[in-house]
This record gives sequence, C-alpha cells and structure tokens, in this order.
Amino acid sequence: MSERAWDQTTSGQAPWRQHRCGTHGRQEPLWREVLGARLRRLRKHQGLTLHELAAEAGISPQYLSEIERGRKEPSSEMIAAVSGALGIGLVDLTAEVADELRRDTLSFIGFSPATDFATAPGHPGADVGPAPVVSLSAVA
Repeated sequence: MSERAWDQTTSGQAPWRQHRCGTHGRQEPLWREVLGARLRRLRKHQGLTLHELAAEAGISPQYLSEIERGRKEPSSEMIAAVSGALGIGLVDLTAEVADELRRDTLSFIGFSPATDFATAPGHPGADVGPAPVVSLSAVA
C-alpha cells in the first residue's frame, strides 16, 4: 500500500494535512477552517445571530453554520455574499484569513519570528527585536 493510501485509511485525513517534521498527532490548519473561524468572530463582534447573517447573505443558517465550523468549502460567491453581509471587503477578508493561516502554520511548525529571525546572526532585526504584528481589522 502506498504511503498516501495508508495515510488516508489510517488517519481519515488527506495526507497533505499530516506534518512530516516530528509533530505527529497535529495537523496544519486548512483555509476553510481559518475562514470559518474568522467569519464567526466577525459575526459575533457585530452582534449578529447566525440566522440574521444568513438571511442578509441569502444562504441558509445551516450552511452558514457549516462554513463557520470549517466543514464546508464555500464557493467564492458564497464567501463574497457573507463578507458583503458583514460589511467587509472580500480582499480584506482574504488578507486577514491568509495572515491568520500564516501565523497558525508558523506556530504549527514551531517557528517563532521573535526568536528565529530576530536573533539570527546578521539579520537586520537582530538588534531591534521582533517586528510588530499588524492586523487589517480591529477584531482579533
């Protein structure tokens, strides 16, 4: 049996989610999971219920719930509808999700910009410490 087939049958997950650098039992975050969590935080920050946001976006509350839980891979049209209903541009939402995914992935592999970059010999930030993290949204 190939390694890919073995991973799929033994873990129930796609093999690209399995990290091969010694962090067994952990999985890298998926785009849909980070997107869903971000949408849920934005919705709650605005004080909207699942039903209110779903109605505004023109989708069912059940489907929105599955998106927020990272269970569904929504189309770009669905993402645009939900982001529009939240009053956030698709480009801004995409950038926020990408930033969060990058941070989650770096954390997953044990990378710390504060120590791995700032203390590297010859790195321009070695004498000044880590750069501040800038978010495009006030919602963390």
